[in-house]
Amino acid sequence: MSARSIAITGAASGIGRAATLLHLARGWHVFALDRDAAALDALVAALPGEALDAVPLDVTDQAGIDAFATRAAGAPVPLRALVNSAGIASAARFRETTPELMRRLYEVNVVGAFALSKALAPVLEANGGGSIVQIASVSGIKGNLGRAAYGASKGALITLAKVMAVELAPDAIRVNVVAPGPIETPMVAQHHSAEQRAEWHRTVPLRRYGTPEEIAEAIAFLCDDERASYVTGQVLSVDGGFTAAGLMA
Repeated sequence: MSARSIAITGAASGIGRAATLLHLARGWHVFALDRDAAALDALVAALPGEALDAVPLDVTDQAGIDAFATRAAGAPVPLRALVNSAGIASAARFRETTPELMRRLYEVNVVGAFALSKALAPVLEANGGGSIVQIASVSGIKGNLGRAAYGASKGALITLAKVMAVELAPDAIRVNVVAPGPIETPMVAQHHSAEQRAEWHRTVPLRRYGTPEEIAEAIAFLCDDERASYVTGQVLSVDGGFTAAGLMA
């Protein structure tokens, strides 16, 4: 039996799925949380016999969050990490962004991550501490075109994580952020046009999109209480050099 468990939201697709597979491979028990029950079923079918508990959960459903927190508190394998990977995106420019769109992105990307973190922090504390990793974006760091709502929500998530890191440190809970650049995920495929892809290739020094597996490695590092035991309140940009770049040509 695994000695520790991790909860991962958005676990059925993209970065969340890659993080789920990597942590399973490294001996973690994984609570795979996703609002898409059919995608979770497919994930379980692809991983027979693995230390995997699939839990349908919408991060905007407080009753569902509370129920999972109760389940996690009584789990035989102690919960030691949470990865908030669930999120939604928008490519609307500022003038086209509606208050309704802004509220929707905040509800999922910020309030959802906050609510689950708040519910599970006492569980982590009771288990001796652990790690929370928030998945933000380089759009929460730089003013990317067409990212008014998305960038604002991810910027808010970064600040939330820093406050959490300070306030939860006495409970031995580390809180960090992974800020991906352009990553080959289903959500990115939906929102990036051919022109946008060409621009990302031009402005990313490594001249390519990243993979979900590369983000999963960064998440795994931050979740590891041995390798990252003194790392908290940090933003790790995994972006091919995008946030570091200045004049490129």
